[in-house]
Amino acid sequence: MKTFKSIFEQYDWDSIQSKIYQTTSKDVEQSLSKTKRSLDDFLALISPVAQNYLEEMAQKCHEITKKRFGKTIQMYAPLYLSNECQNICTYCGFSLDNKIKRKTLSDSEIKLEAEALKNTGFDHVLLVTGEANYTVNINYFLNSINLIREQFSIISVEVQPLSTEEYQRLHEAGVYSVLVYQETYHQEVYKKYHTKGKKSNFDFRLETPDRIGTAGIHKIGLGVLLGLEDWRTDSFFNALHLDYLQKKYWQTKYSVSFPRLRPAEGIIEPNFIMDDKDLTQLICAYRLWNEDLEISISTRENEKFRNNIIPIGVTSMSAGSKTNPGGYVVDPQSLEQFEISDERSAEEIKQIIKNSGYEPVLKDWDRSFGHQI
Repeated sequence: MKTFKSIFEQYDWDSIQSKIYQTTSKDVEQSLSKTKRSLDDFLALISPVAQNYLEEMAQKCHEITKKRFGKTIQMYAPLYLSNECQNICTYCGFSLDNKIKRKTLSDSEIKLEAEALKNTGFDHVLLVTGEANYTVNINYFLNSINLIREQFSIISVEVQPLSTEEYQRLHEAGVYSVLVYQETYHQEVYKKYHTKGKKSNFDFRLETPDRIGTAGIHKIGLGVLLGLEDWRTDSFFNALHLDYLQKKYWQTKYSVSFPRLRPAEGIIEPNFIMDDKDLTQLICAYRLWNEDLEISISTRENEKFRNNIIPIGVTSMSAGSKTNPGGYVVDPQSLEQFEISDERSAEEIKQIIKNSGYEPVLKDWDRSFGHQI
């Protein structure tokens, strides 16, 4: 089966990086003048010179998002099931070489965490684990989904890459979306960050969205870890990946997330600093390039940034998040994957969204109808 790898191999990191940094003001102005934009336009809009046009980009972005998605913000919360992991990744608090207390939630603990989230009003939950095939595997995922399926209309997962057959089983179990991040598309240095474990296999991870698409999952979420390598070049390759997927698995929906490196136990400092202005530019570039793309912002980001980004191009936000297994009620002191920046409650975030003139939506999918409502 032809996969994204065949497309990816046609591009060179250094050549793309050079093209981005050689972009001129005229290139940006031409891209902004269009109503339908290509990957070349996306490249121009993430260039350094495009920051001079950020106000115009933001205004266009606001209008496009309002036209396509209305004035609504979907809300979700992560539920971390396990911090066990067999990978050594230099940037992650769950890395195998970190001497931390490992915890995987039991059935009763999963129910308690789910109940705590449900009581705050959430109807969309994102199940997250480390990558430990022996303990948190497809059987564990299916059991966890079965335990909480009646409580949540939308169940998404962010777990280790699986086989097509395993993704099909998740689809049959009611999983709505799968998130998988390549972390960086810079293949030459990928191994430097992923020194041990299955995640060190660049190609297997690169082809994961193809397996998800083949399995018929409703939505696929992509992203890169902003701060590992040059964010502009990495983001171009992420957009290239999305472009390929949308053409091949055209019935599937797509989202993009923007995880910036945050403090965590035993991790490296970011190699490339990405400030708030940079991230605003990137969000605008994605929206101007792709009107249908869902754009998600997590609690990694600070309060001020999350408040200000609501009217620009975002379609979903997490709130009240805990990034440790049992973090809501079972074991609040267990190790977090990364530190939260926006610690406000779900109720506070809902009010912020309303104060911005938008409607917070905690449910947009109903299995009994099988479509968005």
